[in-house]
Amino acid sequence: MKIYVPMDSAAKALGAEEVVAALRAATPEAQIVRTGSRGMIWLEPLVEVEVDGVRHGFGPTDPSDVTGILDGTSAKALGPVEDLDWMKRQTRLTFARVGVIDPLSLADHQAHGGLVGLRRALAMTGQEIVDEVKTSGLRGRGGAGFPTGIKWQTVHDADAPQKYIVCNADEGDSATFADRMVMEGDPFTLIEGMTIAGIGVGATKGYVYLRSEYPDAIAVMTRAVEIARAEGLLGANVLGSGRAFDMEIRKGAGAYVCGEETSLLNSLEGKRGVVRAKPPLPALEGFLGRPTVVNNVISLATVPVIFERGAQHYADFGLGRSRGTVTLQIAGNVARGGLFETAFGISLGDVVNDLGGGTLSGRPVKAVQVGGPLGPYMPVSKFDTPLGYEEFDVAGGLIGHAGLTVFDDTTDMLGMARFAMEFCAVESCGKCTPCRIGAVRGVETIDRIAQGDADALPLLADLCETMKDGSLCALGGFTPFPVMSAVTHFPDDFARLKEAAE
Repeated sequence: MKIYVPMDSAAKALGAEEVVAALRAATPEAQIVRTGSRGMIWLEPLVEVEVDGVRHGFGPTDPSDVTGILDGTSAKALGPVEDLDWMKRQTRLTFARVGVIDPLSLADHQAHGGLVGLRRALAMTGQEIVDEVKTSGLRGRGGAGFPTGIKWQTVHDADAPQKYIVCNADEGDSATFADRMVMEGDPFTLIEGMTIAGIGVGATKGYVYLRSEYPDAIAVMTRAVEIARAEGLLGANVLGSGRAFDMEIRKGAGAYVCGEETSLLNSLEGKRGVVRAKPPLPALEGFLGRPTVVNNVISLATVPVIFERGAQHYADFGLGRSRGTVTLQIAGNVARGGLFETAFGISLGDVVNDLGGGTLSGRPVKAVQVGGPLGPYMPVSKFDTPLGYEEFDVAGGLIGHAGLTVFDDTTDMLGMARFAMEFCAVESCGKCTPCRIGAVRGVETIDRIAQGDADALPLLADLCETMKDGSLCALGGFTPFPVMSAVTHFPDDFARLKEAAE
């Protein structure tokens, strides 16, 4: 008997280790394979039993369910996992292997299409690799949406004795967990993507900057790098090609601002994690002053499938200038939270109401914050907005890292606006005045509004304009978006307080 149980952090937090212990005690002869999560977090811990080559799911499970799973009487039976609606409706490209394979088995990785993209890239010139990424239309999945191929071209064209690839794995936004799921569920695809990037731009060294709050991801990535190096996937002669690329895992200390690329680079160099002024751009003067590609985990983990299936295959998915797939992370007050990979173009309403199943509380949805703590609050009236960078921008939204936090109608939006300002005040690196001082004054101003001072509303709007225009990075520059979206779309939450004061 072959049984699959995730070793993903979310599954562990929900009791996967206890379920595995019960399975081993009940059927010691069974082969238990630890995988990543399929992304259906509301069904974790998900147990899959292979029957005639088909994996049948059971979930959410606890140790008391083991007997029923083994004798075929479990009320938690879900049927073939691949036939579940959540799985069938996805376009899994980046996440094709996550939840399917043993993350630390390079043989498993290769048996499911791994290394095909790297081997193809090794037969290409650096410029051909960069051109392939340009043709794919891949844009940065970390938040900015900048065309990946253009960034790579800049580093490729730079003249320097040493270049670097830096993977930004400091996944600090609320409702985001895609980076962690890839690193814990298919680490070799990230290694493969970074190696392709290195060969493409002429970089021989790479770093993964991983947040300390992800101990499981750190352990998996560290072991995966060791395996990759031992198997010739990394080193002075990548897969016998004569081309060199190696990488290291570096652990950050948990500062939110280190998700900003220049703060990350300072931290990586052993300095205080504060924002650098731009220009110069990291693509020209990045890590240790050398040309550096800084890409998010999902961006780099998507590169291998582009080379495996071809740039045009990837570009054929999507909407407008948003090509390929988006890895939606659905969280908050939602009935079905988890990760869903699909082509750009799905509407916000379909994500929340159809995929997410509405609120867990059963109450009406009031708002959805997309793009982390700096993302605007989107009201129900905006639910027809399609998921696309430009389309969301026109609607006043921000896709960011594609994390969605759902709120029901009991949420106090003035309180959420205050939280955004307080978050910025706490997490500011202190480098620039609009962010360092502005966020503190923002909290004070919102507190005045909460006490019924309507005259403070114009002051808040003016303060937000100053922060947006004057901050060095997105922390101070984007904090006004959730604040002013709360004021604009939910005026009753601010007016009620004025009326109460009167």
